[in-house]
Parts: sequence; structure tokens; C-alpha cells
Amino acid sequence: MTLTAPEHTAAAPQTPPAPEVPAREAYRDLLAQLMPGNERLVCLDSDTGLFNGVDFATATDRYLNLGIAEQNLMGVAAAMARDGRIPFVNTMAAFASSRAVEAVKLDIALNNLPVRIMATHAGLSAGHLGSTHHCLEDLAAMRLLPNLTVLVPADATQVREMIHQTSRIAGPVYFRMGRHATPALPETAPPLSVGRAQKLRTGQDLLLVATGPHPVALALEAADDLDRHGITATVLNMHTIKPFDTPGLLAAAQGIRGVITIEEHWRSGGLGSLTAETLSGTIHPPQVTRIGVADHFVSGNGNQQHLLEQAGITKDAVLSAAWQFMR
Repeated sequence: MTLTAPEHTAAAPQTPPAPEVPAREAYRDLLAQLMPGNERLVCLDSDTGLFNGVDFATATDRYLNLGIAEQNLMGVAAAMARDGRIPFVNTMAAFASSRAVEAVKLDIALNNLPVRIMATHAGLSAGHLGSTHHCLEDLAAMRLLPNLTVLVPADATQVREMIHQTSRIAGPVYFRMGRHATPALPETAPPLSVGRAQKLRTGQDLLLVATGPHPVALALEAADDLDRHGITATVLNMHTIKPFDTPGLLAAAQGIRGVITIEEHWRSGGLGSLTAETLSGTIHPPQVTRIGVADHFVSGNGNQQHLLEQAGITKDAVLSAAWQFMR
């Protein structure tokens, strides 16, 4: 049967989920709660303002603002980790993954130290500050470093759960967070487990693989629209970029017509590349369409939603790719 895309898809009106607090604020509040009860925990800030007015109670002396000096920040974190501490390093993703990447590589990853790099304003969430603060390269940079766990929570609840689960990881962890509040995942979502893909929906025709709050939301919305036309899609929230859930991806890709990846990142190097690399090792790899930012800088200033649309990271882009596979 040949399927053709409808010229106009009339989606049933839905009430969007209520936004939670931003993931970065959820992390901040949880850390402030945990530090008084665990003397190993240290918060190292880079003058971001996120912790202004936060009450650390008896742990106040373990909050240190090192100023806008991200390379030094990573070096200090490594030294404190070597001395038995667990530093939570707070900085913008654009600086953690580019300006300070040598220190992350040589001081932290090489020595496999328990530093938690809490990278905020990732993707296009700092769009109001222009291209200098866009971060579209961090997944590519960080997933290449040995010993480093790379996580992308899809909402505030997930960042809280990830912090608890990674307390058992002896090496470094990179957390990728945005700036604003985002919709919570559906209440029916299965429990999060670091290192395993979260299957949010099961289908037979297509596989949508997404990472990050907005891409995951787009994947779910697109799957709903496709379902109304008799097309079913599996939706995976790939919240763990490293270690990547290769068995989970391969199992979900069995028998489908195509794979669509969605990410707030350059198409090269991130989730799309990782998915294609993984599937290329199979006997009959499915075709992969990558939705992300093309090989150019996103010009101009604007809010995150405007820049996502400008970059083509939209539900319509997902649906267009889906209809191409179904034809």
C-alpha cells in the first residue's frame, strides 16, 4: 500500500503538560539539600548567579565561586576530587565543552575523577545571548572522552533522579541542561535508569530517537499525529549518550521502515551520528534521517523556540521525514 502525506494535518486540541521548574534549578535545590549531610560534596561556581541567595546551611563554606575562569574551575575540581571530594562544577555548556575541554580531558577524564560537570544553557537555550553562547557541539566533544558518562535529562524530575543514580559512579559525569522550564514527561513514562534508553511509546512502523526536553516532546507530538493516520512509532528517550544503550536501540530498530533522530545539537557528532554509527554494524541497517542543526551557526538572537524553528527542529520536520519513509 502506498501512503501519501495529508496536505493538512488537523491535530486534535490537547492540553500541554504544565512546565516544571528548569532542570538547572531542580539540580541547584537538590544539591543545596544534599550538601549539609555529605561532607564530600562541594559546589564550584563560575559566577553564573544560579546560586545567589541559596542557603547551604552548615555547608556554606563548601560553596566556592571561582569567577569566569572555566579552565581553572575544572583544574580545581580535579584537585579536590583527587583529595576525596565530589565537586559539582556549575558553568554554561558552551564553555564547559569548548573553552575548558582540555582541562576536562587531561585533568578530569584522564584521571577518572568523580567530578560532576553541571552544564547549563545547552543547545539554543541561551539564544538571547547570540551564537557565542549557543552550545551545539558538547555531545560530540564529551562523548569522545574515555571514562566520562554523558547525560541529557528530559525534564527536572530526571535530573534529580540522575544525580541520585550517579552517586554510585566513581568517575566523571557530564549533565546537559537547558535554561528554561520545560514540559514534564508523561506520567506513564517508565522509570529512568542511567545507561538504558527510556521507551516512551511502542510502534511497528518507525523509530523516533530523541534526546533533550524539546526533541523528546517533538517526538511524542509527532508520534501522536502519525497514530491518527494509522502509523505507529516507537519513541526512545536517549537520556544517556554515554554509555550508549546499543542493545536497546538495536531491539527497537528491528523490523521498522526507518529511524529519525531528533536533537538540539549539530547533526554531526551528536545523537544522530551515534545512532547511525551503532546501526551501521547490523547486517541490514535501516536508513537514518537526522533532525538537528545543519552545518552552520544559528544567526541572530532570539528565544529558544524561535531559534529551534529557524534551525528546522520542529514537529513538521519529524512528520515530513516520517512520510518520506512511509512512501
